[in-house]
Amino acid sequence: MTDIRQQISQLTERLHYLNHRYYQDSVSEVSDAEFDAMLRQLQQLESQHPELAQPDSPTQRVGGSITKEFRQIKHSYPMLSLGNTYSREELAEFDERVRKGLNGEAFEYVCELKIDGVAISLVYEKGILVQAITRGDGVQGDEVTTNTKTIRSIPLRLQPGNYPEKFEVRGEIFMPFKVFDALNVEREDIGEATMANPRNAASGTMKMQDSSIVAHRRLDCFLYYLLGENRMSDSHSASLQAMESWGLPVSDSWRLCQTLDEVFAFIDHWDKQRFHLPMGIDGIVIKVNSLLHQEELGFTAKIPRWAISYKYQSESATTVLESISYQVGRTGAVTPVANLRPVQLAGTKVKRASLHNADEIARLDIRIGDWVFVEKGGEIIPKITGVDTAKRGLFSQETKFLHDCPVCGTALVRTEGEAAWYCPNEQACPPQVKGRMEHFIQRKALNIDGLGAETIDLLVEKGLVANAGDLYSIQYEQLIALDRFADKSVRNLLAGIEKSKSVPFPKVLFGIGIRFVGATVAEKLAEHFGSLDNIAKASFEELIQAPEIGEKIARSVLAYFADQKNQAFLEKLEKAGLQLAMTGGPAAESEALAGLSFVISGVFSQFSREELQDKIKANGGKLVSSVSAKVNYLLAGENMGPAKLEKASKLGVKILTEQEFLDMLVPTI
Repeated sequence: MTDIRQQISQLTERLHYLNHRYYQDSVSEVSDAEFDAMLRQLQQLESQHPELAQPDSPTQRVGGSITKEFRQIKHSYPMLSLGNTYSREELAEFDERVRKGLNGEAFEYVCELKIDGVAISLVYEKGILVQAITRGDGVQGDEVTTNTKTIRSIPLRLQPGNYPEKFEVRGEIFMPFKVFDALNVEREDIGEATMANPRNAASGTMKMQDSSIVAHRRLDCFLYYLLGENRMSDSHSASLQAMESWGLPVSDSWRLCQTLDEVFAFIDHWDKQRFHLPMGIDGIVIKVNSLLHQEELGFTAKIPRWAISYKYQSESATTVLESISYQVGRTGAVTPVANLRPVQLAGTKVKRASLHNADEIARLDIRIGDWVFVEKGGEIIPKITGVDTAKRGLFSQETKFLHDCPVCGTALVRTEGEAAWYCPNEQACPPQVKGRMEHFIQRKALNIDGLGAETIDLLVEKGLVANAGDLYSIQYEQLIALDRFADKSVRNLLAGIEKSKSVPFPKVLFGIGIRFVGATVAEKLAEHFGSLDNIAKASFEELIQAPEIGEKIARSVLAYFADQKNQAFLEKLEKAGLQLAMTGGPAAESEALAGLSFVISGVFSQFSREELQDKIKANGGKLVSSVSAKVNYLLAGENMGPAKLEKASKLGVKILTEQEFLDMLVPTI
């Protein structure tokens, strides 16, 4: 046991060091593969010996813990708002108030970017992150420690340094534009509504119950304020430098300004450069630098007198709506797109903007030929915010949304409660057929080398494939006869198709393309049920017991497997030899549960459901998806489905609490 404790400690130390080098020093001392191998080794050791896991373990970066509800925590120091201004005149008035408040003493400002994210307060004790709290109402907020630990730029343990025993830092959690764009592409791909802007996406992510999904969304953070019982420096600028030296993420964009003119110069600089940043900002924060001066100036009831926020106006332009076109996605959703007279906006030429759906067209009452107001939502995505009806022509006509698919002509349908109209011709509508195949071959799914969108178009047009299952029966002679195909490209494509047969089951499940089943949900379903066959047989009640599976996803899964055409497609995949079940599993720990079968239901306090599943397998037990007379135990957490509980009681299946289950493993944990 001592050797294992030492091994866990060494791996933990090494991973913390490598994280610090990568995120604070921008240095990669090992490859991603080496880092991931060490992390997997630590996860395996902690799974076998959870009592030896350290509270700041790097394995918490990947998430997996479930938070049933977020505790309300009172802030040690209130998180007050800042006064806002859009006016240079008002900024000059603020400067004058500061001068009067300091009785003419010399002072200086620190200017910082005002990141458009979610305010967070982090508490460190002995260099270890122990608590993370949202702003809330300023007096108290939600504890989101588990979710915050998945943000890789936030150190779980500080490097050795001269920091206090306990201190608090505040900052902003945000979603980078690239991550936001990728998330919306994924959501659109699986039939989910896209998110409005990065800030809302970050806010919603931080309140998710499953921390593994938070980890998947790759949030980031910058910290900008230091608090503690004793003053740790004489100035705000010195505090920022100290925080950075301790390994905390501090943006290097802040500047010390001696005069108001220098403040204006900083504002002007970032007014132009903000569109080149990887995250959204909506202004500049100006703070008096000296902490003694801050104390002297004090606070009003709601805001500090020593700081103010200068907000940028959203960049907008007016242009003419020349036409509306309609795009059909993989799921059949029909999205209207505004084609605009090209206009310069935020450093780029904008020609198109999404109109989202029929409801948005009706809300805006937008018509061909209208002069429209265009902004960049989140400073990156063009959106139409309104119509200048004063310039509308006398003979303009109300926009009518399409009744039929713009590609195949099938009558569109609309599901109650959804905003989008859909083309129901899934099997023959060309953009849906091609879209599903592009989804199937993408890197996060089957990752088939040598096959791209143009090749898919060609294969569909030549009648060689009608769905992705047909790829596995395609022959060399059929491909070599096509234009642009030579011997080498044909062999590469066939090798890529063959290699895809070894892709793990969760990626295959994602690639199949069930509506609302993204990469993360596919992993959850695969881990919970173990095989495609088990998912196909699962009832609605069984599906919603799986992690992160709500009613909408469960109904979509049921509808998918009920469709005979989908069943025929899946039979092709099975016949081709794709991985349709989980392989491998956690390392064996004991035979304490040998011969026993378990159903897991509900939410647990000490372990996530996935960890409990691993525990059962590692100790010789068997997981079953539904309650029957042959099941030995129902492992019952909070909020479990009443149907399973009732059925278990009726059949005499023993019901275990989480602690009773763990007591069965006493010799091994």
